[in-house]
Amino acid sequence: MLGFAALALAACQSAPETPQPATLEPALEPGAIPPQPALVPSGSAIMHQSVAVTLPGKGVPTKYAAFSGLWAGRLDGMYDAKLAVQTISSDGKVTVPYAWGNLGDNYPGEAAGAGRIVGTTLKLERLPNGADVSFVMLSDGALAGTVRLAGQTYTGAYLRQ
Repeated sequence: MLGFAALALAACQSAPETPQPATLEPALEPGAIPPQPALVPSGSAIMHQSVAVTLPGKGVPTKYAAFSGLWAGRLDGMYDAKLAVQTISSDGKVTVPYAWGNLGDNYPGEAAGAGRIVGTTLKLERLPNGADVSFVMLSDGALAGTVRLAGQTYTGAYLRQ
């Protein structure tokens, strides 16, 4: 019986595998990997990439022209927001897209808007989500933004991008 068990045990064992040589993959040429999209945190403000800013004309007062450009900020230190002042006329009228991240009960979005600069304040017409948005040009060149939405007021600094 002991011999039978030894024979059965030997039959169950298999020969050890011989290691196979590792195959190396060829190195990729520089630029062979397509660029990956940047990871954007969920709830961030995303402005459409086709947004273009037109430089203010010669007839636009310097104090208005200072608003021209792309701006990014954080409301209450935590809510992403972006502003692009695309055009400015000599009388202070502006066209803008404004993008917001999660803000109160509002999901991220973007709206095309219009507004007007009076003195050092840019006030947008009410956005489709019901937000009233204004910006004051500060002496350091930043914008102090205020968003009023659904009975809440959010404030923050916007910096030129």
